Amino acid sequence: MFIVDVTNPLTLLLLLTATVLLIFLGKETKKPFAPAISLAIFLILVVMHSVQLAILPDVNVEETYSTLLGCITVDLVMIFVTFFGYLWVDDIACKFYKKKSIDNSLDWFWNKV
Repeated sequence: MFIVDVTNPLTLLLLLTATVLLIFLGKETKKPFAPAISLAIFLILVVMHSVQLAILPDVNVEETYSTLLGCITVDLVMIFVTFFGYLWVDDIACKFYKKKSIDNSLDWFWNKV
């Protein structure tokens, strides 16, 4: 079974770098579609890893099981980080284009910090 192993340190570093660069690109261009691309990729990865975990073959079950659980954990953490990056860039874009945001997505977060 082919697994995109995001728990590998080099792969994790590359994904983190790409995510930070996409968030920075969105901030500089004031377009929230750039972090949304990263968010969509991580959502696809978490679905793919969950399906692979559900149809796990009987060969090397313990090793594959732990790898897939690690991958799902990393995917969920990256979704969390990317989602806040998306909300941040969306807030910047709304302020720049003087659009009214439907809800101030990050106000609930920043008021409690």
